[in-house]
Amino acid sequence: MAYKDNLGIITNIQRFSLDDGPGTRTTVFLKGCSVACKWCHNPETISPKKQLQYLERSCKNCGSCVKVCKTGAHFLKNGMHYLNWNLCNRCFACAETCLFGALSIIGIEITAEELGEQLLRDRIFYKRSGGGVTVSGGEPLLQVDFTAEIFRHLKNHGIHTALDTAGNVPWSSFEKVLSWIDLVLFDIKIVDIGKHQKMTGIKNQLILENFKKLLKEKVHIWVRTPLIKDINDDEEEANERIKMFMNATNIQKIELLPFHRYGIGKYTALGMGMEAHEFEAPSEERLDGIKSHMEAAGITEIFVS
Repeated sequence: MAYKDNLGIITNIQRFSLDDGPGTRTTVFLKGCSVACKWCHNPETISPKKQLQYLERSCKNCGSCVKVCKTGAHFLKNGMHYLNWNLCNRCFACAETCLFGALSIIGIEITAEELGEQLLRDRIFYKRSGGGVTVSGGEPLLQVDFTAEIFRHLKNHGIHTALDTAGNVPWSSFEKVLSWIDLVLFDIKIVDIGKHQKMTGIKNQLILENFKKLLKEKVHIWVRTPLIKDINDDEEEANERIKMFMNATNIQKIELLPFHRYGIGKYTALGMGMEAHEFEAPSEERLDGIKSHMEAAGITEIFVS
């Protein structure tokens, strides 16, 4: 497919990002994910399709959505607006008529050419800070041809590129982008197969196999591990991570990311259920213990974010 015609679907372009690779970066979030983490803080990226978002705090109860809704999902009661998600067919007529931004469409279709040109507008910030562009998600390798075209375009302009991935894709998808990326941000969520399946809906053999293959490639790696109390903060998990990371020459950084609740409101806005209400972050003492345990084993460059 021609570069200008390669179409992808994204949720957001986040500029001046400092958390998704070195320097000042622009992070692009693609829609669609092949892992269903119960603690996901970007639920808007899970589905590959466009979604309706409703921000109740922005609603003025004007009733414009009620007039265009053909299924009765929107209705007024005692002058207050309500949305029955079970009746919504995601036709998005309500979002198109909403005057106050309470209803919006999550998911923007864009060509690789259009996105590439937008990303190059920030090149002066990349150059000054040693930054670049990170393609994240969701799982960007589910839109691998689109992602590869973006990376190819950026590298041809000398831009540092990073791929943020959960790794649950065929190795052939990695092969399509490896020539165009400088850094892989790789999620190692849970090493234990049973726990991983319980918490994410899938087994992790493919993820770990891809990680081992990446260790043999000429690409830098930052490992990212979300830590949840009583889920993956135990000594057994720490020991398994040590085995995986030991003697790896291309791992530049290991990020330990304590669970947070910042994304919980998104689930309500998207009409989605969430199972993470009961999750907690490990204590600071526990986090320090995990970090010290890995350092004692000879693994350095560990950061608790």
